[in-house]
Amino acid sequence: MNNVIGRKTKGQWDEVWSRDIRMRLPSSLNVSTKNLKRLMKAKVKPGMRVLEIGCAPGKMLAWMAKIMGVTVAGLDYSERGINLARKLFVSLEIKGDLRCEDVFCTTFSGGSFDFVYSVGVVEHFDDAATIVRKHMNLLRSGGMALIVIPNYGGIYGLVQRRLDHENLMTHNLNIMSCQAMVQLVPKDLTSHVCAYVAGRISPWILNFDKKWPKVSKVLFYVINVIGLFQPFDIKPFCPMIVLEITRNNGTA
Repeated sequence: MNNVIGRKTKGQWDEVWSRDIRMRLPSSLNVSTKNLKRLMKAKVKPGMRVLEIGCAPGKMLAWMAKIMGVTVAGLDYSERGINLARKLFVSLEIKGDLRCEDVFCTTFSGGSFDFVYSVGVVEHFDDAATIVRKHMNLLRSGGMALIVIPNYGGIYGLVQRRLDHENLMTHNLNIMSCQAMVQLVPKDLTSHVCAYVAGRISPWILNFDKKWPKVSKVLFYVINVIGLFQPFDIKPFCPMIVLEITRNNGTA
């Protein structure tokens, strides 16, 4: 992969997707999934052409195709990950253009998507501004990029540091604030930008199982249920930092 990334190797990403997945759409009983669905419903409209960068295992992209009525495409550097996504799409009878590629030399044409998004990708890059620009290059004029990273800049980061410091260090902690995320945006391609924290409390960015394996499932279940019934976002407990960018009519 491009030298600007050094936080996770191809082998590590293959390992992430080494297990089989259930051949079904993502469940809203998972608070992390529900948070993402809520976010996407507010931004994505039927008929859009949508690209997910780092799409493995394809569940959110499949949901957008099946439920939201958009044309979907996805790329992922992990061959195992993209094969899982392809298997899911075949099982659910969903059409999608899924490619195993490095985002920095993708065969997707620039300026060809209405909406480009990634979840849990940008924070693994040392030079995060480079991949943010790549999101923008793939957008048509007036299109939107939505970049979601885990909110390790506050409470979640303090807890994860105690639970699994090694995993935390695979993330670029220098970008873990709204202000830092805005600084990554290429001004020459941007007409509007904002960054904000979002989502109900979630256990899914914390690795309880490494330090407390005997009680990790109980902790996950309890916090997940709390998040599902939480009526509104509470900023200190929001698990996502969201960067929202609108593409201008400038050239890449």
